[in-house]
Amino acid sequence: MTYVIHGATGAQGAPVVAALTAAGKHVTAITRNERAVVGGAHVVAAGYSSVADLADAYRGAEGVFVHLPLASEEERRIFAGNIAAAVREARPARVVFSTSGAPVDPADGGAAALLVADLADSGVSHAVVVPTQYLENLLMPHVIGAVRERGVLPYPMRPDFAVAWASHLDIADVVVALFERPDVTGVVEVGQDPAVTGPDLAEAFGARYGREVVFESITPEEFRVSLSPLIGEGAAADVASAYQAMSTMRDRSIAPARSAQKLLDLTPRTTAQWLSDIDV
Repeated sequence: MTYVIHGATGAQGAPVVAALTAAGKHVTAITRNERAVVGGAHVVAAGYSSVADLADAYRGAEGVFVHLPLASEEERRIFAGNIAAAVREARPARVVFSTSGAPVDPADGGAAALLVADLADSGVSHAVVVPTQYLENLLMPHVIGAVRERGVLPYPMRPDFAVAWASHLDIADVVVALFERPDVTGVVEVGQDPAVTGPDLAEAFGARYGREVVFESITPEEFRVSLSPLIGEGAAADVASAYQAMSTMRDRSIAPARSAQKLLDLTPRTTAQWLSDIDV
């Protein structure tokens, strides 16, 4: 039985590959570089732009883990359509899609929402992992650098804005569990419950570093400027727009009835546990 993992050398896919190979599963790592070395996995070079390449990789798979890459929303919609077409053609036994925090409301019309709808229409067994915010976002150079150098945790959220943060390690745990639990379908929300605020995050960082760390609420535009050199102007603008929209929300908590805690008996790491696990 083979499990096909997208972004196998990246932040989201690599922990899934590691968890599956540690469990003795056969893994096919999808990358853009056929010379990439992914420990314990067979490497296949395939791009989101080729339905044929994706279908070839998915055919006969016990499970496929997919997430949409950082790109413009227009490109992501194209990729979503190609993934759905490949799934319909190849008919893998199971697909697990992580929205990476993108909206899944059909009214939004975004790429993640389109892929969720297409998977539902495909007739292929699937589940949709819905994280809210990744703790790994706090490791971006301009964020973790400020923590270490100034004792300040800058992020584009209100101090009172509570979020059900989760890590890529938590997502990997959920993905592996969902491959083993085909009875669990539809949306599975992943995140800390109760949700935590920016000052709560700062407190966890402070405890880790043995110094005072304070939370600094910055604007989405300030965040865009810092992010652009890392992911490009277009993607950074999309991210800033998402945070601007988020600023009108009350919070970003999870629905307990659709949580990993309820559906899979998996409890995400606390911020302190995550910092200890990654040894930052």
